[in-house]
Amino acid sequence: MTSPARIRVAIVDDQEMVRTGLRMILRQAPDLLVVGEAADGAEAVSMAARVAPAVILMDIRLPVCDGIEATRRIRAVAAGAVPRILILTTFDLDEYVYAALEAGASGFILKDVLARDLHAAVRTVHAGDAVTAPAVTRRLIAHFAGGTGPPPAPRDDIRLDPLTTREREVLTLIAGGMTNTEIAARLSLSRGTVKTHVSHVLAKLGLRDRVQAVICGYQTGLVQPDRQPPIGP
Repeated sequence: MTSPARIRVAIVDDQEMVRTGLRMILRQAPDLLVVGEAADGAEAVSMAARVAPAVILMDIRLPVCDGIEATRRIRAVAAGAVPRILILTTFDLDEYVYAALEAGASGFILKDVLARDLHAAVRTVHAGDAVTAPAVTRRLIAHFAGGTGPPPAPRDDIRLDPLTTREREVLTLIAGGMTNTEIAARLSLSRGTVKTHVSHVLAKLGLRDRVQAVICGYQTGLVQPDRQPPIGP
């Protein structure tokens, strides 16, 4: 039986020791393959075009151009499959979170992450889902709830027209930071049914992942800052 293809991963960080540590951690997983490294944002863009990684671990604070700009450039010039970009950082500040997601990142994970969680994060973004550290998710939601994000549009925003009533309920709970399991419990549905609803929401609204769904929920006014659904532990 042929072994499944390994996930091609690239590392972008200006500190050689960090790159070395990440490379060693990634090599512990038999399904992950490190195919390239870069020490600055401009080098990351050229490296991505040259080695075609499926997932890029991208630091934010980089010389030449930062990780946010590098993410934007990579997604703009990528030919064929666009790499999924996972921001790996010690900084979980709101301005970095929102800017990187707007640039096209698939999520955030902090540099003190455990090896098994880093492996899982790479697999998750490669599969097309989003990854955010819990603290980052809460900061993202607080970013909107505190009024520092884009102002919400009226609740009847036409962007929501394609959604059924149930799909609007699901989007509301996603925007509140709830997992599929928590949504299933709240709506008395199976996890499989919730997963299907989430897929329909993302497809109908042209959203890349759950993190964009959080942003959409607030931008369209579906979720109001003072009526935020509770966030699970």
